[in-house]
Amino acid sequence: METKPEKIYEYIATEETNYKTHGVPIIDGYEFKMYEHIRLSTLYKNSKFSTGKDDGNRPYKNIIRPIVNVAYRSEGFDVKDIEPYVNDADNYYKSLLVRKYHNRFARKNDLDTFIDEVVESYVDYGLALVKNVNETKPECVPLQRIAFCDQTDILSGAICEKHAYSPDQLLDFKGIWIDEEIDSAIAQARAEKVNDGSEQKAKTPGKYIEVHELHGVFPETWLDEGGDPDKYSRQLHIVVLGSQKENKDKNGITLFKGKEKESIYKALKRDPIYGRACGFGGIEELFESQIWTNYNEIQIKEMLDVAALMIVQTASLKFKGQNKITDLPKGTIVQTEENKPLSMVNIQPLNMGEFENALNRWEVQARTTGSANDAQLGLNPTSGTPFALQNLVVSSGQGLHEYRQGKIATFFGEIYRDWILKYLVKEMNYGDSWLEEMNMEEMQYIAESVSTKESNREAVRMAIKYFDKEGEAPTQDIIDAYKDTMRKDWMKGGNKRFIEIIKDEFKGIPIDVDVNVAGKQKYLNKMSSDLTNIFRQIFSNPVQFQQAMKIPGMNKAFNEILEFSGISPFLFGGGEDIQEAEQVPQQNPQQQMVGVNNNNQQ
Repeated sequence: METKPEKIYEYIATEETNYKTHGVPIIDGYEFKMYEHIRLSTLYKNSKFSTGKDDGNRPYKNIIRPIVNVAYRSEGFDVKDIEPYVNDADNYYKSLLVRKYHNRFARKNDLDTFIDEVVESYVDYGLALVKNVNETKPECVPLQRIAFCDQTDILSGAICEKHAYSPDQLLDFKGIWIDEEIDSAIAQARAEKVNDGSEQKAKTPGKYIEVHELHGVFPETWLDEGGDPDKYSRQLHIVVLGSQKENKDKNGITLFKGKEKESIYKALKRDPIYGRACGFGGIEELFESQIWTNYNEIQIKEMLDVAALMIVQTASLKFKGQNKITDLPKGTIVQTEENKPLSMVNIQPLNMGEFENALNRWEVQARTTGSANDAQLGLNPTSGTPFALQNLVVSSGQGLHEYRQGKIATFFGEIYRDWILKYLVKEMNYGDSWLEEMNMEEMQYIAESVSTKESNREAVRMAIKYFDKEGEAPTQDIIDAYKDTMRKDWMKGGNKRFIEIIKDEFKGIPIDVDVNVAGKQKYLNKMSSDLTNIFRQIFSNPVQFQQAMKIPGMNKAFNEILEFSGISPFLFGGGEDIQEAEQVPQQNPQQQMVGVNNNNQQ
């Protein structure tokens, strides 16, 4: 590699050209071009042909977008599924504060949008590239913005991004970058802009400057001409490439250069392929189905064009030279020779059905590949399909999406631990107070904690008065009644409460995160059905159920049934063995009816 610092402009220009024109071999007969992969995926998703003109003469039936929309919904998740907590036994009770502040932090930094962007890039291109942008939310890098990278493994080599900055945006970097070089770059601004992933320049009302942002490991001489050419370091270079006409003495302008402590990128592949920077993308796996769907649509359109023609034939010489029936005035009476009438030529498209069948087969193939059944696409099932079978089909199709969703969740856990949590804790340690809405579980938890603390205080006060012979002894019944009163009083205040975090309250306290994408909100219908069946069995004979739980192994089997149904056993007594309960005498139906009649008479 050339080590002269002025050659960095040549290096960027050369690598950018190579990225657009050269690929990398995956195996014999298979070459991968990342630039072309991103280009085709973007075109097909947006109903554009890769070759030829989009002049409306060729129909484009987009079967890709509905399928990837299913993947977005099925593999994505919400901020509420990300649960930070205090990873310390003595301070674990503060986890509620962390979770509530995280919701506020996420709204302020628009983390929900960030999650959606990562999921969409992961699904579309088979790669999500995330960038740590100082103390703001991480950025999901649009892959179209990449000027070049290592096409075999994006994190193993240099990564160069290409931006289009306005003069105003460049001026914001004064004091951070080299001020005089910023002025030189602004002088080169043009009233045109290159969109990400495109070589064509669009005319714009404002002026823009193309800026290349290069990250990688380079020789020390790239930072300092007097550096050791045999030593390498992780570096950042922000440059503007210039032409010989504009810069007779040099080929570019360096706006900033310096060392980096560590890589600011993380990447997640979908269905990794060895030797490729991108995994197998959700659009790429539908390329073939989309191409042949368009082919069949074009053939059908051409047949319809022919069928729309009205062709008349005759052997009569009277019509010689009259080739257009549309030239005849309305109401014209046509005279023909005997046995030589005018007749229509049958040009009905006899093979239309074959093309329609092929069209349907390719669409079914695409849905199968993308794990998108009719219910997920919002289509009505085939008439006569049993409800249970439909649920089974949906659940089976959801399995692949859940598998990929788990990978995305693990990736976000890494992003949070390495990047986001330290900014979250830093903000919390400034101290803050705000109005927050609690759910029922949180309300009950806080009510129990508050009432327990206040009842213990009351017990101490009563004990002091008792020993001073100024009051009665604090019996358990009195304390329990006081606790119950305090709990009810606290619950009456509603579920909207002010929360306050004291300055430096979380200083030195370890914070971790759990991404719970298997949350019960994903399976409300199934969970409701399972709970209904369980309660129906319990309520039909509660005493017999309690007796069955005393049989060795039955309680364990019941807990396993709950777990397989996606329901926590702790909702039914904490997962502990059900102890012998007070026997409730069962009434026979006649006794029950007598009781009902007596109540009615009263």
